[in-house]
Amino acid sequence: MNLTATLSLPRKAVILLSGGLDSTLAARIVRDQGIELHAIHFTSPFCTCSHRGPGNGKGCRSAAQEVAVGMGIPIRTVPKGEEYLEIVKHPRHGRGSAMNPCIDCRIFTLRKAKAFMEEIGASFLVTGEVVGQRPMSQRDDALRGIEKHSGCAGIVLRPLSALHLPPTLPEREGWVDREKLLDITGRSRKEQIRLAEEYKIGDYPCPAGGCMLTDRTFSIKVRDLLDHHPSFGMHEVLLLKAGRHFRVRGMKAIVAKSEEENRRLEALCRGRDTVYVAHSHPGPSVALLGGSEEERLDLLSRIFTRYGKAGSVGPYEIREISPDGERLVTVPENPDFEEVGRGLLC
Repeated sequence: MNLTATLSLPRKAVILLSGGLDSTLAARIVRDQGIELHAIHFTSPFCTCSHRGPGNGKGCRSAAQEVAVGMGIPIRTVPKGEEYLEIVKHPRHGRGSAMNPCIDCRIFTLRKAKAFMEEIGASFLVTGEVVGQRPMSQRDDALRGIEKHSGCAGIVLRPLSALHLPPTLPEREGWVDREKLLDITGRSRKEQIRLAEEYKIGDYPCPAGGCMLTDRTFSIKVRDLLDHHPSFGMHEVLLLKAGRHFRVRGMKAIVAKSEEENRRLEALCRGRDTVYVAHSHPGPSVALLGGSEEERLDLLSRIFTRYGKAGSVGPYEIREISPDGERLVTVPENPDFEEVGRGLLC
């Protein structure tokens, strides 16, 4: 077999598969050109999706699994763990409008994807990125910088926007046909939705993806955590997603907003943090971090007066559940709870 024929043989590639519409379309376009695809899916503690998420009620992980199974693509799921949290704390390339380290995040995922590519003997990467869709990480110059810093220059194929970008290795070598790639740009999703109908792709969650770090309200809690607990880990991140958060006199209070959230907060704190559970009156479960016992009980009296069930009259008997054990504590009614309101983060 001559060299030209060898270079024209179908090759193996790794697709970064989120489970959203863009990466699903990218997978379909490349697979239909005879490329052997392997998927890598990243889970994030800051993803806006969950098993109770929007649309069909499935999170990104299950959606990515379904896409991969439906296309006959093997998939590896990689959690963004403690290593990723260091990027959130100290992004080298700055943040977006909130606490989102989008460029560093993309460098991180491409490095991991490249390592997977090399492990399985693949030749290039595929993503569902669209030029101009996201203001920080999907500009032309940002895409080039991300490729450079991740060690992936020239090997990242973006089928949805390929015709707006220089030819990549698989295009130059003839492994994929550039003329069958697309020229989508910008934030409009009309063309993607049209293609989804053409390919009969339906029931896709989070079509544009979602990261809580881009949300300015949630980012207030992240910034507060970074300011007061810079060595935070995954446990503290999970607490960020539960209840109302307050910072009062240096103490952190987390107040559950529903019965379901009461149970969730209690489970998260079990064996690690002190949580207070309503006993004599209906009320929220409350996690208190920091402060002396006297300060915590004083703050607790104000929180239960403000957030206990309407009509409840103190004193309040509350179960204190700490890593050291469980006991009943009693706090008086305290209508002077304006300080609590002033300490609300979100």
